[in-house]
Amino acid sequence: MDATELERLAEILEASGRYRILRRLEPRSAYHSPDGTGLHRGIFLDTETTGLDPARDEIIELGMAPFDFSSDGRIFAVGESFSRFRDPGRPVPAAVTALTGISDEMVAGRSIEPAEVTAFLGDAVLVVAHNAAFDRRFAERFCDSFVRVAWACSLTEIQWAAEGFSEGTRLSHLAAACGFFHDGHRAVHDCHAGLEILSRALPRSGRRALDVLLESARAPRWRIRAIGAPFELREILKSHGYRWDPGEDGRDQGLVHRCPGRGARGRT
Repeated sequence: MDATELERLAEILEASGRYRILRRLEPRSAYHSPDGTGLHRGIFLDTETTGLDPARDEIIELGMAPFDFSSDGRIFAVGESFSRFRDPGRPVPAAVTALTGISDEMVAGRSIEPAEVTAFLGDAVLVVAHNAAFDRRFAERFCDSFVRVAWACSLTEIQWAAEGFSEGTRLSHLAAACGFFHDGHRAVHDCHAGLEILSRALPRSGRRALDVLLESARAPRWRIRAIGAPFELREILKSHGYRWDPGEDGRDQGLVHRCPGRGARGRT
């Protein structure tokens, strides 16, 4: 049965009101055709790692999908992806293999050179990740070129629940709400799923998801540190959004209020 016939059957099932059909994501090479609009280069990034601690755990897979976008949030061309495995120098934890499907055999002897990552980034002005607070710390530790580019988070910088996404904000949940599925927890597949979601109009505001993300990423942000705050004020500060910072990278330990973090630099 060819694709046309399968799609006809899917439409019949959907029209009955008794079924919801999820279509497999087919990555696109473009979402809009060139129209003379000024474009910027962005990178959607995803990492798979041996654990959650960027100081001790290692990247075992890095995926990056480059895309051209306009200041109003339209995505134009999507370039050839970067997808590499990396040997962490120790066994991949069984829980990670169960979650991602990445085994010791898949990463054995594989490497990623920071220089090739820098070359791939090229003139990108923005890196987007779904949970940038996680991916960014691993990426910046691995390659300092990531320190010099602006970041945006598709998980936290769009008010998904307010837009009607009530089943969760994980990438797979958002994809299902958009009517498609993909091979999750593999870096480059997650990148293409993220781009597909960002290309869509949000159901309540009608705005493109990437446009909303860019607006948030451009906003000025501050980080307020309560160094030496009395212990008895800890719970009060936490109730106002402060969180403990262990003092990584030479910073003083203390409670920090991120409002909510650094946004995108430049005119994107």
